[in-house]
Amino acid sequence: MGESGTDVDPAARLRIDLLGPVGVRRGEAPLDSGPVRRQAVLAALALRDGTLITRQQLLDDVWGTEPPGTGHRVLPSYVYPLRKALDAPGTATARSVIRGERGGYRFVAGAARTDVAELTERTAEGRRAKAAGSIDTALELYSRALELFRGEPLAGLPGPFAEAERQRLAQHRRALQQERAECLVLLGRFADALDGLAASAVSQPYDEALAALRMRALYGSGRQAEALAFYRDMRRRLLEELGLEPGEELRRIHQGVLRRDDALLLGVGVGAGAGAGARAGAAGPPSAVGAAARPRRPRVDLPGDTACLVGREAELALLTAPVPDGAVSVAAVDGTAGVGKTALVVRAAWTLHGQYPDGCLFVDLRTHDGAQESVGPRRALRRLLRAVGSDADSLPDDLDELVGAWRAATSALRLLLVVDDARSAEQVRPLLPAGPGSRVLVAGRGRLPDLDADLHLTVEPLGTAAAVELLRQLLGEERADSEPQAARELARRCGGLPLALRITGARLQHRPAWTMAHLAGRMPDDEHGLDELRAGDRSVEAAFRLSYDQLPPELRRAFRTVGTAPTYAFDGLTPAVMLGCSREAAEDLMERLVDASLLQQPRPDRYRPHDLVRAHARRLAEAAPEEAAADRAAVLRLYVAAGRGAGEWGPGGFPTGPAGLGTPFGDWRAAAAWLEAAGAELVDVVAYAVAAGEYNHACWIAESLVDHLVRQGRSHESRAALELVLPYAEMSTDRRMPASLRNCLGVTDIHGGRLRQARAWFADALHRAGSHGDPLDRARAIAGLGIVEWPLGHTEEAVAHLNQAAELATGLDDNWLAGMVVCNLGGIHGRQGRHEQAFEHYDAALAFAEKNGRPGLIARFLCFAADAQLALGRHAEAASLVGRAAELARDAGEEELRTVTLTRLGTVEHGRGHLSRAVDLHREALSTLTDRTSTWLEMDVRIRLGQSYAAAGRRAEARQQFRDALALPGADAHVPAFGAALDGLNTC
Repeated sequence: MGESGTDVDPAARLRIDLLGPVGVRRGEAPLDSGPVRRQAVLAALALRDGTLITRQQLLDDVWGTEPPGTGHRVLPSYVYPLRKALDAPGTATARSVIRGERGGYRFVAGAARTDVAELTERTAEGRRAKAAGSIDTALELYSRALELFRGEPLAGLPGPFAEAERQRLAQHRRALQQERAECLVLLGRFADALDGLAASAVSQPYDEALAALRMRALYGSGRQAEALAFYRDMRRRLLEELGLEPGEELRRIHQGVLRRDDALLLGVGVGAGAGAGARAGAAGPPSAVGAAARPRRPRVDLPGDTACLVGREAELALLTAPVPDGAVSVAAVDGTAGVGKTALVVRAAWTLHGQYPDGCLFVDLRTHDGAQESVGPRRALRRLLRAVGSDADSLPDDLDELVGAWRAATSALRLLLVVDDARSAEQVRPLLPAGPGSRVLVAGRGRLPDLDADLHLTVEPLGTAAAVELLRQLLGEERADSEPQAARELARRCGGLPLALRITGARLQHRPAWTMAHLAGRMPDDEHGLDELRAGDRSVEAAFRLSYDQLPPELRRAFRTVGTAPTYAFDGLTPAVMLGCSREAAEDLMERLVDASLLQQPRPDRYRPHDLVRAHARRLAEAAPEEAAADRAAVLRLYVAAGRGAGEWGPGGFPTGPAGLGTPFGDWRAAAAWLEAAGAELVDVVAYAVAAGEYNHACWIAESLVDHLVRQGRSHESRAALELVLPYAEMSTDRRMPASLRNCLGVTDIHGGRLRQARAWFADALHRAGSHGDPLDRARAIAGLGIVEWPLGHTEEAVAHLNQAAELATGLDDNWLAGMVVCNLGGIHGRQGRHEQAFEHYDAALAFAEKNGRPGLIARFLCFAADAQLALGRHAEAASLVGRAAELARDAGEEELRTVTLTRLGTVEHGRGHLSRAVDLHREALSTLTDRTSTWLEMDVRIRLGQSYAAAGRRAEARQQFRDALALPGADAHVPAFGAALDGLNTC
């Protein structure tokens, strides 16, 4: 492929689609662009086609203010798999579509075709056609350009660059829609223009150019009065909300409507060619069109449209999309209390009302109105029948007869009906009109899965940007923009709920001396936030309480467990242990709470309440203290069981703990998967236990999580949990805890590369365990001292400690500890060149690991044994050991273990003389490194890759790997790897 990429066969040309979810293909074959962060790197490079992007700029583009701990060293692990996916097979790095140059990367100009470039081209062609008077051609080009959008541009990609591009492309899309609408007006296709302008007018209420186009389309449709009324509404909105008069162009269009100036408004008699003729023929005299088509005045009893509705463009588009004419269309909208369902359906109804000549009706069932009695189907039908002209005195009392009368009365009507605050499908079904082409919009807190609806739409809380924008509209841009950080904090405290944001806005409007920062300070957490989110008769908590009070008893009990759960998100097992029921029964209760819009379901079998709903649930739980205490103890025992089951230490590694601790997990995989699903919230569980005064459980959970977390490269989380609980160890009734937690900190610091801190923790643990302390804690402390002493250069002390620990571990029947001790003795022998003795120790460690039974532990010891065989020149034996380790690594599911086996396989290939294959394997291992990867493992991979480069004569690349290894944070603490890197650098 040439530098510009122009000499590539079109069938093999790369195509990158960014106007929606990212898609990459070569010809017609799709390519794997990887996870969203890797896609964000690709977008940042491809959209700057041919421009060199520095590493720092790329980090800023994709990670923003939260760069990875390894800095720009993380970038190769994103760029390498992109090259592997995008480049044709066999392409050398120097000919890749992504070139690494001094200080950064560059996507080769023209190496790929993007839909963004195609969008720019079609837009430019359309504007040239329009300027030349070819309106039909311009319309086609604009339509084809808009077809390129497959959803939100760069959908789901993180980082400031992707966000800025999303905003730019969204603005481009809006401009295209506006230019297309103008072409439709010039061609006399006024109804089509109005359809296209409807959604834009809602999302851009102050756009005067859009308003002018809408007035022209209304005028062309013979609706001069509506055009003038629209101008009056626009002028009022501009004056009241922005303090501005309409601009000169909008006033000129207004005057044109008043004067019936066809030439100005419709282009009649202006321009040349087919476009002008089509306009003249299609439009006709506006006054004649109006006289022929003017409908009778329909009844519209919709509530007033809210002035501030932001962030609902997608939902509004769904609710106002065209529906079949031959049937009654039903859309059901649900969402938690205060999320803005009514405002949304009312805005949709006002947007649609011109399409329903026989009326737009509204009925509020008041299911959650604590001040008034709810409206049943009988009362609702009477109101609706009166609204369509039925005689109130002649209406029957029987519900079935009322339903029949309603269907008969509406059979010939085309109506729009809004039903608000519905609780069940049974309430709604009798109210459905019978007239073909009628439309019903239903809003309610609970989902109505048994209602036959064309659309079921759940309204979610606003995102932060939209929530801030709503505050700006409520408070005024000047006041909101003067405190941008406080505005974001208030939006976050309100959880994106429009009701909460409106109450916040009202409080600030009535207290001009208050700053937004002051109010945010009064809301330091969700509990205080509930207290502050009330104004007059409006209260967020009161809205939640109405939802809770209408639940049956079993759901109220289930909802209170939500307030006791130690994590924001949870699966069915958490409430199951608190309720003392099966997981299936608990999940059924949770699903019913989801249907009631009191829980969210971010993914299957995972539940999460809105932050403010969770605070309300916590208050309800605290009102029943004995029940809450029992729930709390049950769920904390669950985390102790999960941590102990997921770790490799085995049952013997925890001699104390809750009495009779059982486990709901079938095996270690199930326990590990359950903990992994909790993500970063595990530390919060420990904090929750501490805050509740459950010091025993807090210590047991922190201790049990250590092995699970450090093996996943999450030593910082392990350290955070242990540091959180350490001050309370003396308050625990388990007297092991002061020594055990310090041993755990030592283990954590070894994995985090802080060897000297680890040595101090082990020494303190040994002192606290003493000669009469728990023998397991004493043995672990001695073993820990031996493990850290030898990389720190104190080999004799290390051997003495490890030999002593080996004797203690064997007597304790602790296979995990015994295996670790013997393995480290093998490492010392190997470092001293005694590889036969090293292999014997690794073989003994393997025996302990096999008794332990965990595949990850066995795989790690196999890799060490393979190193000894490689040092002895036994490549076949080493390959067999690494092959077994790779199979076990897949079974264990540990990412770091996969890295270890890949780079060992590379070393095997190196030893066999297959240097190209060795380099590929080491680079693949390098691509698996993440922000969690330990320093020692990254050093090991880079040193092995450098050694293979050097053996292949690629000395510059070898030197770079050795330099990168030495530059890693804390590299000098890893003496063996540090020495190997220096040796390799000196050799090169």
